[in-house]
Amino acid sequence: MLPTLLTLGNVICGFAAIHYAAKPIEDSAFGFSTLSFAGALVFLGMFFDAIDGSVARLTRSTSDLGAQLDSLADVITFGVAPAFMTLRLVSHYYSPADGHTILGPADNAYAKVLWAIAAFYVCCTALRLARFNTEVRSDKEEDHLYFKGLPSPGAGGTVASLIVLHQYLVHTYNGIEEGLGFARIAALGIPLVTAITAFAMVSSIRYSHFANNILRSRRTFPGLIRVVLPVLIALWWPRETLAAGFVLYALSGPVLAIIRYRRPIAAKPSI
Repeated sequence: MLPTLLTLGNVICGFAAIHYAAKPIEDSAFGFSTLSFAGALVFLGMFFDAIDGSVARLTRSTSDLGAQLDSLADVITFGVAPAFMTLRLVSHYYSPADGHTILGPADNAYAKVLWAIAAFYVCCTALRLARFNTEVRSDKEEDHLYFKGLPSPGAGGTVASLIVLHQYLVHTYNGIEEGLGFARIAALGIPLVTAITAFAMVSSIRYSHFANNILRSRRTFPGLIRVVLPVLIALWWPRETLAAGFVLYALSGPVLAIIRYRRPIAAKPSI
C-alpha cells in the first residue's frame, strides 16, 4: 500500500497544481503567487515520484499496476500541470480580459499557437511515458540508469522552475515589470521552452537517470562535494538553483550526444 499511496500523492499534487494555476495570478499562501504555489506542488509531486519506485523495490512490492499508475500520475503532474501553467502565465499578460481569461484555440492567432504548444506538450508527455512502459526491461535498478528521451519529470521541472523563477523576479524586484517590460517579454519565452522540451521527450537522445546514478556512485569525497555543494547553494538561491539545474539537465542530453558523436571522428588519424 505504501508505494501506491506515494504515487497517489503525486496525482493529488498534480491536481492541486492545476487548481492553483487556474486562479488569477495574485499573492497566495506563504507569500507565493498562485502560479508559484502551483510550481511548488509540481516539485512536491516530483518528490513522491522519485521515492515511490525505490520504496516499492525495498518492500519487494513492485507490480504492473504500480508502473501503470505511476505513468498516469506523471501525465497529470508533469504533463497537464506545466502545460496549463504556461497557458495561465501568458494569459495573465496577453489576455484581452485583464488577464482573467485563459487564452484558447477560439481566440486570436497567437492564442491558437500557444494553446497548440500546450496541447502538443501534453501529447508528447503521454507518448513519452507510454514508450517508457513498453521499453523498460525490468524493475531492477541497473535497468533504470538511463532514459531514452528527456524524462517527463525533467521536462515538467524545466517548465515549472522557469515559471516559478519568473514569478519570483516579478514579485520581488519592484518596478521590474513596469520599467523593463521583463514580465511580458519573459513570459513569451516560456511557450518556446515548453515546445523544445516536448520534442526532447519524444526524441531518442539518451539522458542519465540522475537519482539512480548518484545512489550507485562510489562514496568518495569529490562525489560528496558534487551532491552537497548544489544543496548548499539551493539554500540561499532555491529558485535560481532549481531553474539552472533543470535547464542544464535538459541540455545535457544533446550536449553529451554531440560529444559522443564527435569523439570517434576526432580520434581518427588523418591521411
